[in-house]
Amino acid sequence: MEFMSQMEIETVSQKNRIFSIVESLLFVSGEPMKSKHLASILEYSKDGIEDLMQEMIESYGDDARGIKIIKIDDSYQIVTKPENSVYIQKLLNINVRQSLSQAALETLAIIAYKQPITRIEVEEIRGVKCDKAVVNLVEKGLVKECGRKEVPGRPILYATSDIFLKHFGLESLGDMPDLSEFAEPIAEEEEIKDSENMLELQYRTGNMENIDKEPIMEDIEIIAKEPVIDNIENRDKESVINNIDNTNNIESVANIKEIEEE
Repeated sequence: MEFMSQMEIETVSQKNRIFSIVESLLFVSGEPMKSKHLASILEYSKDGIEDLMQEMIESYGDDARGIKIIKIDDSYQIVTKPENSVYIQKLLNINVRQSLSQAALETLAIIAYKQPITRIEVEEIRGVKCDKAVVNLVEKGLVKECGRKEVPGRPILYATSDIFLKHFGLESLGDMPDLSEFAEPIAEEEEIKDSENMLELQYRTGNMENIDKEPIMEDIEIIAKEPVIDNIENRDKESVINNIDNTNNIESVANIKEIEEE
């Protein structure tokens, strides 16, 4: 059995003491405290404090703990765990879960990725006015004024706040997903929609000559089956469906009107 040396015991004891002091400071502060400020109070090196803070963050990861330490840029703060928010709301008799509108979310995303940015510049990107959305985001503390742009009129510049980082669980703006991660999925989605629209247009106009029949049968069934059934009078609906399902009989889909006329 290995025993710790006296020096190791003193080191562990000293570290626990610092943990205790830091916890008290963060609890009393209630606001994020910079590592430089903590180091100054504890008369400890800034690098040493940051190492200790990382250990504290990991130690608070236990599921049995109701609070945790978060890092926001170069600052640290004690907060409650999100999964306990519903019980805290009951205690305080408040309901703080207010969702943002689509306009506010779009505005927030533009500000987050283009900051600092003016309201006019946000509106140019969105294509619609967003003065109410900006005011709403400022009231919620997610966005803040960060100066004025040096152009005629000197419009206000907006940027995200520490509350924004805290709300989305980010240490810094550098932790936000890169926009390139969204470009490919969006392009694929638009390509799929374009293909679906083209297929429907070709079906409606009866222009099915140059289309590979087999790969598109499922789409034809989805687009054509319901209208065919609804518009057939005095006909056996099941037999018509069987005709549509037959890959060698696509012409019957494009010429449904002939069935109706009969």
